[in-house]
Amino acid sequence: MKTIYTRLTVILLSISILISCNANNTQKGAGIGAVAGGILGAVIGNNVGSKNNAAVGAAIGAIVGGTAGGLIGNKMDQQARQIQESIPGASVERVGEGIKVVLSENAVRFDFDKATLTATAQQNLAKIITVFKQHPDTNIGIYGYTDSKGADQYNLNLSEKRAQSVSDYLTSHGISSSRITIKGFGKADPIGDNSTEAGRALNRRVEFSITANEKMIQEAKEQLK
Repeated sequence: MKTIYTRLTVILLSISILISCNANNTQKGAGIGAVAGGILGAVIGNNVGSKNNAAVGAAIGAIVGGTAGGLIGNKMDQQARQIQESIPGASVERVGEGIKVVLSENAVRFDFDKATLTATAQQNLAKIITVFKQHPDTNIGIYGYTDSKGADQYNLNLSEKRAQSVSDYLTSHGISSSRITIKGFGKADPIGDNSTEAGRALNRRVEFSITANEKMIQEAKEQLK
């Protein structure tokens, strides 16, 4: 992964130098956002595969770039801090202009072969819902995962049911379904050791990508005029 980000840094620097020759600051930002989005996606897709790091890929794919991207990033910094403070068991990572949140065993636990939310999972989701309501101009991707036990197709279906359970809980507590997309990835991209029960428990999880919606993007651009 370190190699990937090194390549991305070099690419972005090269793009910014090329664009700076013939553009003002606003044009630079738009150019970097449009061009870098495609290049970043290609580099990451080539290195980690389309099924891995779904939340990271979604966050990077939503890059706006330039000064507008910086304004969006500031808002995402605030939201990331609020999520981390609300749910100590969550892994919160700022990626590009978005946020990746991993809700695993300590935050949203799924029992083996289950997609039902436990009482603890519901309590922690209620906390993140509070943050989501404070930042309505964001899109929310929900990605479900399983451990390695079981057939691939069965796990894909189970992981999508887990993502759907989280989505249903969010919408039933006031989060608009228009903000949400879901997808199951089965046993792909494990974060724990599938040879141990503790590791498998970590892999039975959901992840979120939080990105700016069109309204936030347009407002950020308007601030630059």
